[in-house]
Amino acid sequence: MTNNLDIDTSVMTLGPAKISSPIEALGRGEEGMCFIPDKERILVNIYESDVTKTFNDGRTPLSFERAGPRRKIYFDPSKLRCAVVTCGGLCPGTNDIIRSLVLALWYNYGTHNIYGIRYGLQGFISSYGHELMDLNPESVSALHEDGGTVLGTSRGPQDINSIVDALERMNVGLLFTIGGDGTMVASAKIADAINSRGLKISVIGIPKTIDNDIYLIDRSFGFDTAVDIAANVIRSAHNEATSAPNGIGMVKLMGRHSGFIASSAVLAMPVVNFVLIPESDFDLEGPSGFLGDLKERLLRRQHAVIVSAEGAGQKFFEDKPKQHDASGNVRLHDIGLFLKEEITDYFAKEKMEITLKYIDPSYMIRSVPANTNDGLLCLLLARSAVHAGMAGKSKMFVGLCHSRFVHIPMEAAVGKRRQVDCCGDMWTSVLETTGQNSLRNSNNR
Repeated sequence: MTNNLDIDTSVMTLGPAKISSPIEALGRGEEGMCFIPDKERILVNIYESDVTKTFNDGRTPLSFERAGPRRKIYFDPSKLRCAVVTCGGLCPGTNDIIRSLVLALWYNYGTHNIYGIRYGLQGFISSYGHELMDLNPESVSALHEDGGTVLGTSRGPQDINSIVDALERMNVGLLFTIGGDGTMVASAKIADAINSRGLKISVIGIPKTIDNDIYLIDRSFGFDTAVDIAANVIRSAHNEATSAPNGIGMVKLMGRHSGFIASSAVLAMPVVNFVLIPESDFDLEGPSGFLGDLKERLLRRQHAVIVSAEGAGQKFFEDKPKQHDASGNVRLHDIGLFLKEEITDYFAKEKMEITLKYIDPSYMIRSVPANTNDGLLCLLLARSAVHAGMAGKSKMFVGLCHSRFVHIPMEAAVGKRRQVDCCGDMWTSVLETTGQNSLRNSNNR
């Protein structure tokens, strides 16, 4: 996780929560509904050495407010209007999140005015002409069966003040934003603009990234589905590789800055010989380089399987001009096609015949429905987000920390990312499973 003890984990609230929660009537048994007090916390560092260190230097351990229903809520559910928006790339489970938000608001709290904002933040800007979508149990009943997002999505910034103007015109009191780091940055700015105007509008984020690189949380929705499908793709690549002399099956997976999908899929389908991720540098040529090791593998076993995260090996494109997408993110160069060409050229020079099959399943993975594990995670994330919003929390997102759902201030995590620890258990297990060397020449270490 993190050893940073200076993170402010206090959660912004719109004001005192004075209304008794209607979900108390849903409780069963003598004790009724189990409500969570704000003082209940979840430790970030659960290891004894970390906790001891924080106590010894006079500071309290880093912890997050535990998510869950509150006995008192801020908004009057019968008068509240809510809005839901999805931004950024597609990710398995987005529709599940939308569905669960609507059902929790409708049935748990009796809030029936729920609007879907079409095509991301563009939907707030009148000049685009995107109509609102009325969200209700009937309209969302089968959403979990489909991938993508029923609301549509877009990339790129929009004017923050215009977004707040739209929220005011619609009389929205609670906004749910579903998106990645850029969306959380925009959500924090929206919350700040709302606060500067003295408005009582809550902004609750549900972080979305298939790469599983959200800072401070255990797992993001869509990741489990991605690993599930990626493992099957790797199986196909292995079948291709073993079906031809000197066969090479190469798979490029998602992972702009973090190699969690590639690493996890390889451990789930342990037939891979080389794994390339952004966190672990590698050389192509030289005595310990990738190409030489690949040749040795083919000479020894007559086949090889390679898995690369999309963000691996970007140093090989340093002389290429940088381009940016609509959200301002640097467009990565295609490491998969680059490696395909390099491998083909190398073995042509070596006068060694190979059969290389290259598979890029990225868009297929992003657009599929969530699997069972992700579907469950989406449901619980959405319900936690609804509970937080109804209690008047704002400028925060919900996430999973040590198997507990927590409230995380947006400013504590935006602009940062979680990465594979190259000295940690996961990467060590990957190296043990594949048997690959460092792939780096000694003078570059």
